[in-house]
Amino acid sequence: MTTDVPEEHLLGQFIPLHYHFNMLRDQQRMAPFREAIDLTVPDNGVVLELGGGTGVLSWFAAQKARDVYCVERNPALARAAQSFLTNNSNGDRVSVILADAMHYLPPEPVDVVICEMLHVGMVREKQLQVLHSFKERYRQRFGPMMPRFIPDTSVLAIQPIQQDFCFSGYTARVPLFEPPGPHMKNSWLADPFFYSTIDYSAEIPLAFQVATEMTIQSDGLFNAVSMLTNNFLAFVLTEKRAVTWLMNQLVLPIQKPFAVRAGETVSIAFEYQAGGSIEALQESLVARPETRSAAVSDHTYLRRAA
Repeated sequence: MTTDVPEEHLLGQFIPLHYHFNMLRDQQRMAPFREAIDLTVPDNGVVLELGGGTGVLSWFAAQKARDVYCVERNPALARAAQSFLTNNSNGDRVSVILADAMHYLPPEPVDVVICEMLHVGMVREKQLQVLHSFKERYRQRFGPMMPRFIPDTSVLAIQPIQQDFCFSGYTARVPLFEPPGPHMKNSWLADPFFYSTIDYSAEIPLAFQVATEMTIQSDGLFNAVSMLTNNFLAFVLTEKRAVTWLMNQLVLPIQKPFAVRAGETVSIAFEYQAGGSIEALQESLVARPETRSAAVSDHTYLRRAA
């Protein structure tokens, strides 16, 4: 699928400053990043942030680091970040650099890399491409020792659901975003199926191809899938816990809805490029009933905390 809209005008490639207000006030995002950065950045360390936006994550890092390189390619955002940092304590430890994160390398080795170009399912934004490119170029310049990454790991899953697409009496089967939580449990037809674990210290995938069968657990109308992304920002081994950020889920309607009963088996298949469009992902999505039923699934499921 092609588009005539320049890439830099697409949300997820060039997020405008007024949109960042929503991210700055989102404590479900801000609080875990602040904790993870505080846990991960060493005292007097050196930090690189790729895609710095308003500079807030770089500022979190600057409370412990001696130097932070904040890379942002949107000139308006870079200017705004520099202005904001000037008015915040230890903001002088952050160097705002107008550059493309896909090509930038710091002038020295760094202890930690922060990259929050994240979108549900790793579509639209260039998180995976940027870090894949960075690791190759960093290794060539500074050797095999990699910095630590925030996030440390991202986990992707898919789930069959029954979604209400009626809005004020008007039915429109459109992709939509829903916050996670107990309110979604009534729509679940089966537990989420884990299809990728992205360890940023290991090889980073640039494409996904999934074909799986799932056992339905509740009667209903299978008319959509939910794409889930949970980011493990840091691991606190001494406390046996992780600092996580569970993103809003992306709900995609399937082409041909069908009724399902508990114990029946459905197949779901899709493929997409990391950073690709939601439209391309949706066009590849195929869901259909299987003729056989199964009481127990052979697949491993990722259960989501309420």
